[in-house]
Amino acid sequence: MTLTGSQFASLALLWLTYAALHSLFASLWLKRHVAARWPRLAPAYRLGFNLLALVLLLPPLWLTFAWHGPLLWSWDGGWAWLANGLALAAVAGFLWSTRDYDMAVFTGRTQWSTRNGAAEDPGGLTLSPLHRHVRHPWYSLGLVILWTRDMDEARLVSTLCITLYLWLGSLLEEKKLLAFHGEPYARYRARVPGLIPWPGRSLSADEARALCAPPRR
Repeated sequence: MTLTGSQFASLALLWLTYAALHSLFASLWLKRHVAARWPRLAPAYRLGFNLLALVLLLPPLWLTFAWHGPLLWSWDGGWAWLANGLALAAVAGFLWSTRDYDMAVFTGRTQWSTRNGAAEDPGGLTLSPLHRHVRHPWYSLGLVILWTRDMDEARLVSTLCITLYLWLGSLLEEKKLLAFHGEPYARYRARVPGLIPWPGRSLSADEARALCAPPRR
């Protein structure tokens, strides 16, 4: 099917709503407000945030696949091998990189089990091997997966909306990271690109360790 103007607007509006609510609930301001106003609920904030993010994804994703239509482009032959190889490599990158993330903190289990209601996530600045090349590696890997798929009108609208939000979301996340980590993160940001690796703008393993080292007293 070909998207009508109202369908195009509905799908884009759903993604806009998702982006606005996700950004609001991820904001440091709201986290601090909840921690101050409802301290007993604060340890569950991260768990609730992740659950809400998954639930809010369902409507736009459902429409994206329900409104499938003729392909605008598809990857064939050698290009299909390349596109699918890149997508598989990105999925492998996700799985491999989880060893360098504290997934208990990421999901909120640590905050809940320790009853940590602080707005800031526990732990200092850490840089995985992928972080040495881009500041937001999961966003970068997600973009690879998005743009290596065959594309119809609905998927293109969703892909463009998600791409825009990943870029804007990375900028919003930078503000929180600067607030959390201060000058070390500012030096890291000046050295390493945000989403797209660039020759000559990577950190060595020793440079990454030096940035993450606690300040000497």
